[in-house]
Amino acid sequence: MRLIISRSIWRKLVVLVVAMVGFVFLYETRMLDSQYLALQSMMGNPKPPPGSQMRFDATAYCKGTTTASGVGVRTGIAAADPALLPVGSVLNVATGDSRYNGVYTVMDTGPRVQGRILDLYMWSCHEALRFGRKGIEVTVLRLGWDPKASSPSLIDRLFRGREARRRVPEPEAPPPAGVPPAEETTVSTTPDEAPASGTAGSDSSQ
Repeated sequence: MRLIISRSIWRKLVVLVVAMVGFVFLYETRMLDSQYLALQSMMGNPKPPPGSQMRFDATAYCKGTTTASGVGVRTGIAAADPALLPVGSVLNVATGDSRYNGVYTVMDTGPRVQGRILDLYMWSCHEALRFGRKGIEVTVLRLGWDPKASSPSLIDRLFRGREARRRVPEPEAPPPAGVPPAEETTVSTTPDEAPASGTAGSDSSQ
């Protein structure tokens, strides 16, 4: 009985140590991400990389019929500073209110939207006034229109790793048209061919 209890205690200690190491690595990763964003801002490149999380101030607007990108206004559209979030960027927004949480696409800009300010479009002006101004958490899913500048999901990373392991080498390219395939030449050393080469030499001398 004492042996079973001692084994369970050791297992709990191992699980606790593994959990603590995992939390430390997660914390260090977040710290490195924040330091990287700060360094980018100091170097004059404030655009956040895909997958980064940032704090924004959110406001709401309801006027207008056409966005700066040329599409009509609708729910799910946001206006942002193009120097920070170019038009076409896709964001996951957490406002603290489930009615406004979700994925937004940056399709509009504005002179009052500068820096870390995100202006969310709402159909009702009364609702936009009630929304006011609040701090939100923004996760960059895609930066601009470039599909390559997207944050890979866990499933994408797993499948890409599996495909890389199963990658088959590409077959060799076929020869150009009109060029016959190279034939293997074999050297024969049979005794019948030796006199033939000698007689050919004597004929040529004559």
